[in-house]
Amino acid sequence: MTPPTIYPRRARRRLLVIAAAVTTLAAFVTTALQAGAAVPPTPSGWSLVWSDDFNGAANTLPSSANWIIDTGTSYPGGPANWGTGEIQTYTNSTSNLRVDGSGNLVITPIRAGNGSWTSARIETVRTNFKPAAGRVLRIEGRIQMPNVTGTAALGYWPAFWALGSPYRGNFQNWPSIGEFDIMENVNGINSVWGVLHCGVNPGGPCNETNGIGTSRACPGSTCQSAFHTYRFEWDATNTAAQQFRWYVDGQQFHTINQSQFDATTWSNMTSHAGYFILLNVAMGGGFPNGVSGQTTPVAGTTSGVPMRVDYVAVWQSGAAPTSTSTSNPPTSTSPPTGGQSAYSTIQAEAYGQQNGVRVETCTDTGGGQNIAYLANGDWAMYPNIAFGTTPARTFRARVASGAAGGVSGLVQVRLGSPTAAVVAEFAIANTGGWQTWRTVPGNASGITGTHNVYLTFTSGQPADFVNVNHFTFSTS
Repeated sequence: MTPPTIYPRRARRRLLVIAAAVTTLAAFVTTALQAGAAVPPTPSGWSLVWSDDFNGAANTLPSSANWIIDTGTSYPGGPANWGTGEIQTYTNSTSNLRVDGSGNLVITPIRAGNGSWTSARIETVRTNFKPAAGRVLRIEGRIQMPNVTGTAALGYWPAFWALGSPYRGNFQNWPSIGEFDIMENVNGINSVWGVLHCGVNPGGPCNETNGIGTSRACPGSTCQSAFHTYRFEWDATNTAAQQFRWYVDGQQFHTINQSQFDATTWSNMTSHAGYFILLNVAMGGGFPNGVSGQTTPVAGTTSGVPMRVDYVAVWQSGAAPTSTSTSNPPTSTSPPTGGQSAYSTIQAEAYGQQNGVRVETCTDTGGGQNIAYLANGDWAMYPNIAFGTTPARTFRARVASGAAGGVSGLVQVRLGSPTAAVVAEFAIANTGGWQTWRTVPGNASGITGTHNVYLTFTSGQPADFVNVNHFTFSTS
């Protein structure tokens, strides 16, 4: 019998489980046990890229500007049971997912009277977390795992992790696009697992479906009884010798070097727009089943024990992140703040949300990916694009079209909603092929401030009419 194809956070790590060396070190670095602490001050020499300290009102959902709530048992068109064999259904109910009013996100798995389970999973709107050349990216969260152990914990699978942006909207390209498991735990064991997934499945350079990983005990107090700080660093200070590092409470416990991979594998997981961050508590599935040697959860598994998240933050070493394109910088003396600069090169595949959009490999200069198969009514949203105080007057996009004769359409910009007023646009028809690229300008209506920017696609015909590689704005 052929085993099912497994996708992100799949059944794995039989080699990492009890056979993993669990090292208990003296806790010379610890975190405070209290909940609700603020995001730590930005360290000297670093800049804050993004954060959420979950300081919302009690019993409300986390910020929709920061997070997408996954629901059901799979992505639309994705593998069943999220590709892992987990058995719960994710919901957007505040019974499973809420801000507690004390500065924490709370994710609670609950078993119903009929034995079924619900829980919650969220992922960042942003999909472009990666270091600039010569910098280090730090993704960090302060988390208390569900405080349950022994038989009562069988099946619990909390996680703090990141997936490569091309997975969003595709759902069939794992593990080549990369996965960083910053913190995983199963069955209430006092261990944090840190794992990289890459390449092909099964086997390949990341030994899928296990991945390349290790585990260790939490310093001082157990992972379940207290908050601990989990951190992942992507060090690109030497672009030819990059490194991934995993930490718990400041203690490094796992390292992976670029030299361990062939050029294609490394490029596939690092050359795209970046990563999005996820938090969830699954129940059952390949990892907890493999560790316990039985199907989980069991009759004795306790319902309703939450994972608590104090904050999630992303920092980058050096100056604030800047664009790779400076050909049209803003002229304002008050530079854009709040998100990605509108005057940078915004990669089209780095959308936060979409309707009808697919991603494919791009043959334009620089490679990477483009959004494709765009037709009337499709749209893609790019969160927190900062225009500053000097009005943007021009919109430019790198586009290609292999549309048939008589088929054309409009590439448009709207702010805040895919049905809002058009603030920039241009028309496009056949450019000579779906990978025959040209940069097309359009007028913009003096945009200022910070907005969720929507690219919308409008045509009088139902056929696909354009692909988009990237876009930007300028003040003239």
